[in-house]
Amino acid sequence: MSKQRKLEGIQDLEVADAVFAALAHPARRQILLAVHYRGSCNAGEIANRFECSWPTTSRHLSTLVKAELLQVDKAGRERVYRVNADVLRNVLMQWLDFLA
Repeated sequence: MSKQRKLEGIQDLEVADAVFAALAHPARRQILLAVHYRGSCNAGEIANRFECSWPTTSRHLSTLVKAELLQVDKAGRERVYRVNADVLRNVLMQWLDFLA
């Protein structure tokens, strides 16, 4: 195995670890689904939808953004979140390939 391919494998694993860790918490899965079905949401809409405190919601959003499952755009003082399904799709496809 070439050094470059090994490095890509490590990077792939780090991405998968971040995605699976983000999806491990039920509130983050619910946030992801809510944003997916709405198309996009601002942070206030997400916080109002769930019974978590604002700091907890903010931490969940940060985890999803760091895992690249959510993309965030700033619109003035507001942050608008939308799902990045490609990351999840790629991680799941790689794992299916590993298991095949």
